[in-house]
Amino acid sequence: MAGYEFPERKRVVDPSSTTDPAEEAACTSRDPAFLHGVVVGFDGSTSSERALAYAVGMAVRSNCGLIIVHVANRLPTTVWAGCEPPALVDVPDHRTEILGLELACAENLSEVPWVLLERGGDICHELEEVGQEYQADAIVVGTTHGLIGRIFGSVSGRLARRAQRPVVVIP
Repeated sequence: MAGYEFPERKRVVDPSSTTDPAEEAACTSRDPAFLHGVVVGFDGSTSSERALAYAVGMAVRSNCGLIIVHVANRLPTTVWAGCEPPALVDVPDHRTEILGLELACAENLSEVPWVLLERGGDICHELEEVGQEYQADAIVVGTTHGLIGRIFGSVSGRLARRAQRPVVVIP
């Protein structure tokens, strides 16, 4: 984003270490402002708005970028066709476009460079995958309130148990 420049981060490389060329190519193709950034799950709910506000403050304090992830819904085809084995179909989700417009107008995001990503699939898996891609320092999510979270388990609880990086859960 225009107007935001971060000082160069010095990277110390151990000459005896071996790095995977594919992994290094993936790291160098990313914008350095978002490498080691903060990933936040966002769906427009009240709890995700609180998580976004906390993640903005965390990114400002850490002098890094903010990776906002919206996971779109995927529905099994067995609901419609009754076929086996179950397959997943991407349903067009215009919600990401609406969220992007809302985020573009948000005043608190003017303090930090940010990007909005749309993914499809399991929320926990997708947030952790984005965290790996960007080598995120943390993943921030809001809590799930309601009956569905109690029956199937909350996204924040499942993510905290399986993530390979710190997870911050905002009530």
